[in-house]
Amino acid sequence: MTDTPGWASPGSAPSSDGREPGASGPAEPADRPGPAEPTGPAAQPGPDAQAPGAKWSDEQPPPGQWSAPTGAPSPGQAPPPPPPGTGWGGGPSGGPYGGPPGGYGGHGAPGGYGGPWGGGWGGPPPAAKPGVIPLRPLGVGEILDGAVSTMRTYWRTVLGISLTVAVVTQLGLILLQGLLLNDNETTDTLSDPRSSGSEILRALGTVMAGTSVVVVISVIGSIVATALLTTVTSRAVLGKPVSAGEAWRDARPQVPGLFGLLLLLGLISVGLMLGGALPGILVLALGGNEGAGVALLVLGMLAALVVAIWLTVRFSLASPALMLERQGIVKSMSRSAKLVRGSWWRVVGIQSLAGLIANIVSSLVVIPFSLLAGAVGGDGMATFFTPGAQNAGWTFLIISGIGSVIGAMITLPISAGVTVLLYIDQRIRREALDLELARAAGVQGNGAPAPGPVPGS
Repeated sequence: MTDTPGWASPGSAPSSDGREPGASGPAEPADRPGPAEPTGPAAQPGPDAQAPGAKWSDEQPPPGQWSAPTGAPSPGQAPPPPPPGTGWGGGPSGGPYGGPPGGYGGHGAPGGYGGPWGGGWGGPPPAAKPGVIPLRPLGVGEILDGAVSTMRTYWRTVLGISLTVAVVTQLGLILLQGLLLNDNETTDTLSDPRSSGSEILRALGTVMAGTSVVVVISVIGSIVATALLTTVTSRAVLGKPVSAGEAWRDARPQVPGLFGLLLLLGLISVGLMLGGALPGILVLALGGNEGAGVALLVLGMLAALVVAIWLTVRFSLASPALMLERQGIVKSMSRSAKLVRGSWWRVVGIQSLAGLIANIVSSLVVIPFSLLAGAVGGDGMATFFTPGAQNAGWTFLIISGIGSVIGAMITLPISAGVTVLLYIDQRIRREALDLELARAAGVQGNGAPAPGPVPGS
């Protein structure tokens, strides 16, 4: 058995009864009565005789009725009480066999096999926790709590990053809605059935151009926020604070790769959907059976959607792998696939739960602001309750935009934090990353990962 700190290895030192290490069975007492010794010539030892005490007599007492004596009590004196201990028996005597204090951990060893762990088999010490998570395999609640703790502990950095991204994104959306979608000429052209094809195409081009600008701004902001929050969360695991400037300096070299990764994943999803729809489109275009073409189109898109979801989850840990391992695009996707393999349902369950919680919290903020905007705006509550209502007004857009900014400040850190902690958890389970993290945090020797499954994982 390997000797480790705090582990009392049995047989590693002579026992107090004078036996050699590793001797099995209880020691024979010196005054134990033996069989009657013959006298005369028969008493002389023969050539095959063994030294006295080399082995016990063949006539042993019945099992369980003899224990090592602790000293012969005088006549009429009660036997001394057994020494206290916390060994295998679990009682104060150290066990049903009168073992020494500390159980089987050696004479006088506190806690027996546990050593400094406590009495008996008290279990291993808790894992080290230099930052927001303990350095061991994590449960679902610990991953969610770690993301929230990161936001709460380093709120200046986290909320500063998410606020900047949310303000820039929402500002673009407000300008799009206020300048383009509320433009009377554009809306009249799109809603007038007498508009010519060229007028409709020109109006649609204007709307699409504005929408594309907002989408590009949103994607850029999301990528930058993901890169910065990944760095912040990785430092929070080690208990090391980081400013927004330091996070940007660390993340900046990998930001172009993160753009390429998200672009490639988007192209894969679009390609899958087009590939699934292509057979049905061909059947309809070639003038085949319309019902069969529609059915083939629907089935193909459903199959493509299932494959796209499966691949999205499979590559969902590619972003933290690219940022924290300094990997390339293809290598980070391969690393994500390796980490998710065999845990697909667990990964999709945790990410779905985190997304649901983030959206619920965001809705609790956004909906009251939208109601307030509808009440304060010129069109009253009709702006809020009427789908596709035009000319919402700047008051409505600004007030509802404030609510959206606050909601994004909450959802961005939670989503990014859960993804990073899930990546770290998968590496701890598969690659013992907790040992590297403990060394990086400077806590080696102060805690050990708890073996076995984690409840609630």
